[in-house]
Amino acid sequence: MKRILLPAGGAVLATGLLAAGLAGTAHAAPDVASDSMAKNAAVAKAVAQYWAESNGAALKAATQSNIWDSKDVAKLKSTGGYSADTKPGVVAPIGEEKKTASKSQNVNMPKTIGKVFFVNSKGERKWCSATSIQSRYRNLVSTAGHCVYDTAGNSDVMSKWVFVPGYYQGKAPFGIYVGKQAFTHYDFDVYEDFDRDYAFVTVYNGLKFSTTQGGVKQVSKSEFDAFNGEKDVKLEKITKDEYDAGVSKYGPEGPYTTKTSKGAVNKVGHDYKKPGKDDAYSLQLTGVEVTEYEYKNAPKYTSTKKNGEQCPSWCVINLATGEKGQSAKEFAISEAEYKELVAKKAKGEFPGKVEAKNGGWYKTQYWVKQWVKIDADATDYFKIVGYFIKTPDAFGFADAGRLGDAVGGQGFAYNQPTGKYIRTFGYPAAAHPDGHKNFTGVTPKWCYGKTTAKTVGSAAKKIEEHIALKCSMTEGADGGPWLLKYSNAKRLGYVNGVTSTFNDQDGNDRVDYISSPYFDGETNSVYKAAANVWSGKIAG
Repeated sequence: MKRILLPAGGAVLATGLLAAGLAGTAHAAPDVASDSMAKNAAVAKAVAQYWAESNGAALKAATQSNIWDSKDVAKLKSTGGYSADTKPGVVAPIGEEKKTASKSQNVNMPKTIGKVFFVNSKGERKWCSATSIQSRYRNLVSTAGHCVYDTAGNSDVMSKWVFVPGYYQGKAPFGIYVGKQAFTHYDFDVYEDFDRDYAFVTVYNGLKFSTTQGGVKQVSKSEFDAFNGEKDVKLEKITKDEYDAGVSKYGPEGPYTTKTSKGAVNKVGHDYKKPGKDDAYSLQLTGVEVTEYEYKNAPKYTSTKKNGEQCPSWCVINLATGEKGQSAKEFAISEAEYKELVAKKAKGEFPGKVEAKNGGWYKTQYWVKQWVKIDADATDYFKIVGYFIKTPDAFGFADAGRLGDAVGGQGFAYNQPTGKYIRTFGYPAAAHPDGHKNFTGVTPKWCYGKTTAKTVGSAAKKIEEHIALKCSMTEGADGGPWLLKYSNAKRLGYVNGVTSTFNDQDGNDRVDYISSPYFDGETNSVYKAAANVWSGKIAG
């Protein structure tokens, strides 16, 4: 449904400009549509886990929003001057950042921008661009309406909706912020009127995710058995009699287990020792790696007798060749292995010799045969007192605080004159209509220039009141903020639009203009409704 434009005087109509003091035309109270997203903390945590698990695999798998057919990019047409419905207004931004000395062309990206991720009605993982914006509880995100409401035959909110400021290749440096409540204009919610293609979403406190944090989640035995990831049990040591009694009562499926440890290996020495009665099965002759010194000083016998007794096999292995029961061997190695072994040798972790010679790297290892005594294996008995699994929900989430506290928030401006300089940001990724793809969606991009003085429209997209900006960014940038009076030093400005459509004005099959709904008093009413709603936190 379109707002009727009333004449605002010849000069104003011709230029599309509105002085700040010009009285607005009369209008009816706007209709604000509000819809729940993640209704409670438990649902929100599950949504965050969906995107965060497997090292952000779902985030990486998402592709840019594609509600517009890139092969059918429309051309915008001027629709005349706009008519403000109230006086111009602004809401100041929050979270000034440190000044960064830079040249005028070196644009400092705002920390507030990021991507919104969601699952549409087709089950596809998608993303748009967005920004944190000022609000009473520092919990608000500004983006395009079509990045919140599914326009594919219904107007339901997108599933599993989250905002990730500063997103980069699966990483969420400031946390994942789950959407709680979406606000847009009634005309977009019900009629998909792209003259109202904007939305404001309240988000819960962020969740930070890290696989390096400690902690586990206790579960039932059936959950433990069904879980395929990393898991463990908590054991309590008991006697053999207690173990036997438990197994007798509960059977092999009961909470009882054993652990058998191999007997310790104790060196006896090189000299042959005839096994005594008690040692007959514990003494063994085995090869042992030693240092070069131990190798050179190991006893060397040339006969088959030692102290009148039969010499063991290590004395003389082969009487014909005189091969001893000890050996040394040199190996050629890489430079990396050489450096690693030098470090290990300094710590006493490598007994051999390491050399750099003849333009290469070498290691020499030494072995001798010794008698060793092996202790008997030992069996311990345990009762299982707890079953535990490791999941992102159990050990990866911590409260990241409010969005505005973490990254700041852009200001908000409405009923501003057109034809003003704007800097817009977003994550473009789609190819141009001709197939040329010069954006990846990995890092944010920006455009700068004056918006059109007059409003523009597109019959193909049923748009009558947009403003346009010369810019070649493609889909993926939709939802990104149009910032008025952007300070490169503070990285802050005033959201005065959001990227909605992508257009080809010169007919060369390349996007050269983007457009945004004009932010008026009705936009302000939607913003104010969202900016005063508390959301709360998920973790803690």
